[in-house]
Amino acid sequence: MNRPIALLVAGAIIAAPAPLPVQLAFAIFGIRVVGMVHGAGDLAVVAPARRPLFLAAYGLVSMATLLWWTADPAIALPAFLIASAVHFGMEDAPDGAWFERIARSLAMIAAPVTLHSAVYAALLQTAGGPSSGLARVTAFLAVAGAGAGVVLLVLAWARQDLRLAGGMTALLILPPLVGFTLGFLVLHALPQTVERRDRLGCSSTVSYLVTVAPIFAGAVLLAGAVAALLLRFDPTGVRGLFAGIAALAVPHLLVTPWFEGRSMPRQAVLVPRLADSLSSRRCTLDLRDLSEL
Repeated sequence: MNRPIALLVAGAIIAAPAPLPVQLAFAIFGIRVVGMVHGAGDLAVVAPARRPLFLAAYGLVSMATLLWWTADPAIALPAFLIASAVHFGMEDAPDGAWFERIARSLAMIAAPVTLHSAVYAALLQTAGGPSSGLARVTAFLAVAGAGAGVVLLVLAWARQDLRLAGGMTALLILPPLVGFTLGFLVLHALPQTVERRDRLGCSSTVSYLVTVAPIFAGAVLLAGAVAALLLRFDPTGVRGLFAGIAALAVPHLLVTPWFEGRSMPRQAVLVPRLADSLSSRRCTLDLRDLSEL
């Protein structure tokens, strides 16, 4: 993962001083393309017998999220941010102390406000619509983000954790769209992709990408369709970016853990990998299972 991170850092450095459309393009590529790779493995960790129900629930929650965002983005946006913060705290520090979980929850959402409160407020106002009240709480978010950032930077120094230090620095210093994208990828999406790859027994990241390619392609198309639909409400594309992410992220946050916990225990991650031949066989999403849906 070192080379992808280096390329993403280079892209962030280029996008940071650029106009908003360039920053938005970086966020779309980083979050919707690179970031969705770990979520594309959701179907693979569900037992075949439960996949029809899983897909039905996934699609229902995704559609409900989209409809809610279209009808009342002022409420849907804060609900999505809160759910995302809880998810980050639980997933990014599963064995961490309570204060680290809280810090990670706050940092991913609030740290970009610390040095860029005006830009962050404008993004929230655009994403949530004219009636959104989130822009009025940016002062609180800035304090929370700064506090969480200090905690995580101290932890990074104590642990000599360059990934945590780099991701936290990106969240604090870079413009919100760029900083969140890089921080999200470095601290959450890429580590979760590695965890999902190893859990499925894939011998390499390439084999994992091949395994999830059909689901990933469908997710990208869905996110693109949502963004295109919402361009009529917001020609800047900011609301489409948030809504497209939410339509895929909310079922990933709410539906997958419920099915995953009942079909493939997380303890399986700790079991040493079997022989390569068995790993290769496990790293396969049999799409024939979907033909029965």
